[in-house]
Amino acid sequence: MAALGVGGLDKLFAEEGSQLEEAPSNRRPNIVFFFTDQQRWDTLGCYGQKLPITPNLDRMAKEGVLFENAFTCQPVCGPARAVIQTGKYATETGCFRNGVALPLTELSIADRLSEAGYEVGYIGKWHLASDPEHKFATKPIPPERRGGYRDFWLASDVLEFTSHGYDGHMFDANMKQVDFKGYRADCVTDFALDYLRTRDGKRPFFLFISYIEPHFQNDHKHFEGPLGSKEKYKDFEVPGDLVDTEGDWREEYPDYLGCCASLDYNLGRLRGELDNLGLAENTLVFYTSDHGCHFRTRNAEYKRSCHESSIRVPMLACGPGFKGGKTIKEMAGIIDVAPTILAAGGVKTPSSMRGRSLQDLVAGANDWRDDIFVQISESGTGRAIRTKRWKYCIWAPGHATPASDEYAEQYLYDLDADPFERNNLVSDPKCADVRKKLRALLLRRMTEIGEKRPNILPAPAAT
Repeated sequence: MAALGVGGLDKLFAEEGSQLEEAPSNRRPNIVFFFTDQQRWDTLGCYGQKLPITPNLDRMAKEGVLFENAFTCQPVCGPARAVIQTGKYATETGCFRNGVALPLTELSIADRLSEAGYEVGYIGKWHLASDPEHKFATKPIPPERRGGYRDFWLASDVLEFTSHGYDGHMFDANMKQVDFKGYRADCVTDFALDYLRTRDGKRPFFLFISYIEPHFQNDHKHFEGPLGSKEKYKDFEVPGDLVDTEGDWREEYPDYLGCCASLDYNLGRLRGELDNLGLAENTLVFYTSDHGCHFRTRNAEYKRSCHESSIRVPMLACGPGFKGGKTIKEMAGIIDVAPTILAAGGVKTPSSMRGRSLQDLVAGANDWRDDIFVQISESGTGRAIRTKRWKYCIWAPGHATPASDEYAEQYLYDLDADPFERNNLVSDPKCADVRKKLRALLLRRMTEIGEKRPNILPAPAAT
């Protein structure tokens, strides 16, 4: 049953009005969402990676649609997942940091697709069930905390706590432990393939596959690629933002790339099985990540910053509505995922969702946004705006609250002149007008989603 129960869902849907578009003339597609964790966009060949890490994703880009400039709006695991499931910003659901459960009153994409007749299933890392009172990090998640994924469930709330790069377990719909042995990404895919092979075709399905790779394995303090990754990928080209920096990328990047290569291999397995089962033509495969990774070069860990390495993500789609080998340069984001998935299933975008269906971009929309709004937590409380040329970020100390009444200007980057964000212009007097315009834009984006208008202290002038 859904998190609210059938009666509660009916009441909410009734209050919103009908969510169904007119019935499409052709059969509604199946939807497979392939979700990775902490993956930089530049690990893919189609984004410029020179090593042969992602042949299957590169092929998918040539067949489908590549979103060249795609971004998270919250560079940390739980909040980004809440955004994808609800189409709302993290502060709107209250999931502004890890350890905040998705409210039981929120309608997810699974709830809405289920109401529209889809079979909905989830495999992998959830990270939206636990809070200080209810702790499910290493325990089975009860049905009401599964975000509406009522037809199939095999997951752990924090998969990196119930598994390692090799071996581990998750929990099924009956809250029983299901062990797996082997490389984790391969095993998660094995479960997904079993799911595909057992569909009866009576209803279209929406399957959300949430991998932990290439996320850092917390207890081992290491990125865990398949055995041999360190040697296989040792001859990598150093990404421009990492050149001449500290951090742990020198020892960890080969295994990180090994994780990414494994994800690509398993995407190939999944798309191959869809083809074998005769499902490929009518299945949309969507691929993205929750945030990127800067390898402890921007702060003490791997994300939670405004920098490109933290907020820019890969985003590709292939299948009904996403064909032709197109490259989209407009600014897309994970805030657009929920409307996109619903549009694929013939479901109207509710007014509560902040993004817009990416199908509009594919169709050539000329009124698309020119900026991305980002909320940051846990390393501090931050807000940022990313335009086609500029990055502007404000900051307040502390991370225990969703927002601050007062921020200070922290970063300003000219991405045309400085794509790797090495030269912070926030105190440059020649950029005063730029800062003024970006500050006004950022304040507008904040208040549009219900944030209180804060005081922003100007950066001290350069001496």
